[in-house]
Amino acid sequence: MPEQITISDETWELLKTPSTATLTTVLAKKGLWNTFLTGVQPLAAGQRMAGRAFTLRYIPSREDLDTSLNFDNLTDPQRLAIEKVGPGEILVIDARGDERGGTMGAILATRMQVRGAAGVVTDGAFRDSPVIAQCGMPAYARSAHAATNKTIHHPCDFQLPIACAGVAVYPGDVLIGDDEGVVVIPPHLAEEVAREAAAQEHREDFIIDKIRSGASLVGTYPMDERTQAEYEQTLRDQ
Repeated sequence: MPEQITISDETWELLKTPSTATLTTVLAKKGLWNTFLTGVQPLAAGQRMAGRAFTLRYIPSREDLDTSLNFDNLTDPQRLAIEKVGPGEILVIDARGDERGGTMGAILATRMQVRGAAGVVTDGAFRDSPVIAQCGMPAYARSAHAATNKTIHHPCDFQLPIACAGVAVYPGDVLIGDDEGVVVIPPHLAEEVAREAAAQEHREDFIIDKIRSGASLVGTYPMDERTQAEYEQTLRDQ
C-alpha cells in the first residue's frame, strides 16, 4: 500500500477548481489513462467533492450469512468503516458494479457526515438516495435501489486496495468529484496535477473565448505560434 503523503492546503484549493475532464487529461499526459469512475454520477448537482479515499469492499452475499439481516456494529466491516471514516475522507465502496441493492442508506450517511466525511462513492447503488442527496454531503453512485445492502452485498474488509467502477483505488488516494463524476489521483502526483490542471483550465478559457469570437479551430485548438504568443501577452497583461 502506498505511503500516506501529506498534501498542502494550497494543493487542495487548486484541486477544487479544475473540472474532472481537465484532471483526467493531465493524468493521461502522465501515463495514467484509467482514472475516471465510469457510470458513477452525483446524487445532487452543483457540489464539489475533494478528499482522501477510505475504502470498503463488498463481495456477493451468501444466504447462510446474510439473509438474517443482522447488523452487529462491533463486528460488521461496513459499520466499523462508518465509525472510522474521519474528517476530509471519502468512503469509497467497491460494490462490483452490482446495483441490485443499496450499499448504504441515509442513517449511515448522516453518521459519516457528522464525523466530517468529505463524501461517499460507490459503483453500486444507494438506498434512501433522496435523503442522502439533500443532506449536503457529496454522494456518487450508479443508481438508487431501495433494498438493503445484504440483499446482494456482504461487507468484507476496509482500508485495502479496491476496484471501484473499474478503477484501482488505494486508501489515501485523492478523489475529486464534480457534476460529471469522480476522478482518482495518486497522492504523490496531486501537487503537480493541481498546478498543471489549473494552468490548463486558464488556457482553455482563453481558447473558448477565441472560438466564441469566431476563430477557427485551425491555429486555435491546438494553439499555433501566433495564438500562443497572444495568450502569453494576455498572461503578462493580467
